[in-house]
Amino acid sequence: MCVLAGGALVLTGCSNTEDTGPKAEKVSVEKNDAIAAQLPDKIKQSGKLVVGVNIPYQPNEYKDASGKIVGYDVDLMDAVAATLGVKAEYVESAFEKIIPTIQAGTYDVGMSSMTDSKEREQQVDFTTYFSAGIQWAQQKGKPVDPNNACGKKVAVQATTVEHTDEVPAKSAKCVAEGKPAIDIKAFDEQSAATNALMLGQVDAVSADSPVTAYAIKQSEGKLEKAGPAFDSAPYGWAVPKGSPLAAVLQKAVQSLIDNGKYLEIAKNWGVEEGAITKSVVNGAVS
Repeated sequence: MCVLAGGALVLTGCSNTEDTGPKAEKVSVEKNDAIAAQLPDKIKQSGKLVVGVNIPYQPNEYKDASGKIVGYDVDLMDAVAATLGVKAEYVESAFEKIIPTIQAGTYDVGMSSMTDSKEREQQVDFTTYFSAGIQWAQQKGKPVDPNNACGKKVAVQATTVEHTDEVPAKSAKCVAEGKPAIDIKAFDEQSAATNALMLGQVDAVSADSPVTAYAIKQSEGKLEKAGPAFDSAPYGWAVPKGSPLAAVLQKAVQSLIDNGKYLEIAKNWGVEEGAITKSVVNGAVS
């Protein structure tokens, strides 16, 4: 981890260069010929899944000390690829560019801790693989109420559900009640949002529950939860609208759930609280 001269932990940039995550063993997975046979011809012929991913978003996707993209999402996608007899090829992308690039056919899959929402389902299809809530964090001993954060500065990652829906809705409620709006500070990377809280530049940060839990753990006691997690929703891998790949990925994930490999991977990364028992295509709850 990176440390300022004054001793404050700085996460910005660290995630790209240093492996501060848990050491998770790779899970061995065998090819499922029946499911692999259902892959689109383009992917069969290339032998790879081109996966667009935004990093860093620890512990789900980030770079280790060697610059390799790793994380819970990566291990699960690698296991899915192995089930299908192909390799996953990860390509870095800005978060907001993932869906348009999938629509353009450049990426086969978008994998970036992306919430499967009804709005996004108008643009792409999703295969669900995890359940995450929203979790706020605050500096230790400086309480913030997520349900009454009027006038507070709240950091989010740009274009996430927290940025587009959750915090703006809370802010609108504040204004409707005659209170000051929430001052929403959007950052291109989650690590920068967390860093702003570490440095006291904002009062709280709102992010997906596994990400917030990881940030709190890495803060060495400087950050803590601001209330319980809420609004659980599925993470999904995005594919082009109408693509048969969504169903193939769903079958691959379900096979890993059924044979126990899925839960093994989740436990390796300490995110089993969000593990699912059934993968579906387009499982948005809102």
